[in-house]
Amino acid sequence: MDITTPSGTYRAYDVWDAPTRWFHWINALAVLGLIGIGVMLLNDDALGISPAAKFLLKQIHVTLGYLMAANLLWRFVWAFRGNRYAKWSAMLPQGPGYWNDLQGYGHAFLSGEPRQYVGHNPAGRLGIAILLVLLLVQAATGLILAGTDLFWPPFGGLFAGRVAASGVDPAMVSPLVATTIDPVAYKAMRAFRSPVVFTHLYGFYGLACVILLHVGAVVVTEIREGGSITSAMFTGRKVLSRPPQDQEPD
Repeated sequence: MDITTPSGTYRAYDVWDAPTRWFHWINALAVLGLIGIGVMLLNDDALGISPAAKFLLKQIHVTLGYLMAANLLWRFVWAFRGNRYAKWSAMLPQGPGYWNDLQGYGHAFLSGEPRQYVGHNPAGRLGIAILLVLLLVQAATGLILAGTDLFWPPFGGLFAGRVAASGVDPAMVSPLVATTIDPVAYKAMRAFRSPVVFTHLYGFYGLACVILLHVGAVVVTEIREGGSITSAMFTGRKVLSRPPQDQEPD
């Protein structure tokens, strides 16, 4: 659909289908919540958070983590079933000529004549790959820590069975009740947990940095290229002033 304004003629393109948009905003809210609670947990002493309050924060953190992981799994499924812009081929840095496209995009961007895309531009596809890897790392390590810290699914039963005190039903093991836990087995479990915590912590730092870069890139691209990137994640439509590089043939 063409749109004529005093500044020129624009064309609207359908790009993000509803499931893709829902994934984006659910993921954004879940990750922001996870980061906020994660910062509180990292600074519990400075904030004066009691052990009981810290336990509650961990429960909320893990619940949000389940939401993020389920939403991420749904996005992976939708990458096989969604429209052409939601599929793996349009989302990841792959395919013949991708690196040449990335080089050409960067050159055009720096020269002040950026190329427009209906879907993700080549730089955006590279950023998405990094973001998805970090989200997967956080989801995987977070599910393990949900088991070691709270004895919650999917691994909680396994860890509870290993650390349960003699004569204690693993289903009754609680991190708040020391008498339900064998201290020697618990120490061994904590040693196993240590590299997982390290990975989760630095994955958190990496994810926070990538999110800041993502927001900055959206702002800069919106200013330099146009394309209504932000509003497209609400409406599903991009408005471009020039023929896009990834336009479907008529």
